[in-house]
Amino acid sequence: MESPITIDPEIQFGTPVFTGTRVPVESLFWHFESGISLDAFLEDFPSVSRAQAIAVLDLAGKALSSDKLLPLIYEIAD
Repeated sequence: MESPITIDPEIQFGTPVFTGTRVPVESLFWHFESGISLDAFLEDFPSVSRAQAIAVLDLAGKALSSDKLLPLIYEIAD
C-alpha cells in the first residue's frame, strides 16, 4: 500500500490528507474526539478507505510510542 498520507501545498494548503482525497487526516481524530466511530467517519468520507484509516491510526500509534516522542511528552508535562 502506498503512503496513506499526502502532504502537498497544492492540496488543502499542505494540510496532511488521506492519499487520493482532499480529506484532512485530522478529521479522523476530530471524529474520534467527538465520540464518532470509524464506521461513521467512513460513511461521512466515502473517498477514504478503511485500509487508509487503519494505516493512519497505525502510524499515529507508532509515532506516539516513538522513543523520540516520549521525552517531549515529559517535557510538556513539567
